Amino acid sequence: MNAERPGYPLGAEVTLEQLTRDPHPLLARMREQEPVSWVPVFSGWLVTGRELAIAAMRDAATFTVDDPRFSTSQVIGPSMLSLDGAEHARHRTPFVAPFTAPSVQELGDRIRERAKQLLRDLAPQAGADLRSAYAAPLAIGVMTDTLGLEGVQSAELWSWYVDIVAAVDEVTAGHPVPSSGAEAFDRLKEAVTRTISADSDSMPGTVARTGDLTPDEVVSNIAVLLFGGIVTTEATTTTLLHQLLGSPEDWAALLQDRALVPRAVEEALRFEPAAAVVDRYATSNIFLGEAQIAEGDLVRISLSAPNRDPDTFPEPDRFDIRRKNANQHLAFARGPHACLGIHLARLEAMIAVETLLDRMPGLRAAEEGPKGPDGLIFRGPPSVEAIW
Repeated sequence: MNAERPGYPLGAEVTLEQLTRDPHPLLARMREQEPVSWVPVFSGWLVTGRELAIAAMRDAATFTVDDPRFSTSQVIGPSMLSLDGAEHARHRTPFVAPFTAPSVQELGDRIRERAKQLLRDLAPQAGADLRSAYAAPLAIGVMTDTLGLEGVQSAELWSWYVDIVAAVDEVTAGHPVPSSGAEAFDRLKEAVTRTISADSDSMPGTVARTGDLTPDEVVSNIAVLLFGGIVTTEATTTTLLHQLLGSPEDWAALLQDRALVPRAVEEALRFEPAAAVVDRYATSNIFLGEAQIAEGDLVRISLSAPNRDPDTFPEPDRFDIRRKNANQHLAFARGPHACLGIHLARLEAMIAVETLLDRMPGLRAAEEGPKGPDGLIFRGPPSVEAIW
């Protein structure tokens, strides 16, 4: 694969720092002028055009995840996230049932009780970072309940999650798998193996008994669920709170009309998706738009850029809790690798905000104000400082 491809001046300007800190102005120019662009900094293509991104995600035969360079598989091994075709179905199907809309709705009461307890504990403090003290503990608590790993508490699961996500980010940036990520995956493997051996009714135990996945394959897919189930829900809740605290008018509107909450959640998913990009690899020489892509090329598909396409979302850089078509976002991707936890992420974010509205109606930003989002692959505000 050639390191340079002439004819893509905007792609040649891209830096990892830009994509990490504030990618949206650059992505807007690329979407308009170079919707498929060669980006030397990561030796691959960046797709920013909405229809081109959707087409590539839906065509798993041409744009596959099944490649040894795929960042997640380097950290956790083959899984539903890094396989296509029949193997993808074999890995994914045993995990579908717990994440269907009816199954997720059954978790509603437990999620609400967890949210209430977190706020009861926080209330005397009069202020906190709502990411680390509320959104993150809620997400990890829900996944602790969902996975049911023997002898594993939320704090331990959270530490594994942090190290595994950081490892995926490092590999995506072109670095080797850090030892912290490998060690976290080993600890997760021990817990899943122990849970399977206990022959419990937990998710790993049930999948191991009823499916045809090997124990190692169960572990890899549990790792996918771990970081997928936390990063999407935690980042969506944090992004929404970040925007609401920056707009007292929006907070007041939600206090008056709770029917706006689902639309606000969709707008948060559109405005700053938890996963900024997804990676694919070309299986043949092909044109995508006007770009001639070679077999084996990395094709990195932006989810952030299509979510701010002005042809689909008027005034795309404005956060609008009343936006009627916000649910046309691509935050959960499209095609066979669309996010398994769509319903859980939406429900959890809605419950998180509704519980705050009920129990802390006077919530407002701390004097220093909420911090903006960052992240190369997984994006969200690093903190949301609030007082009440």
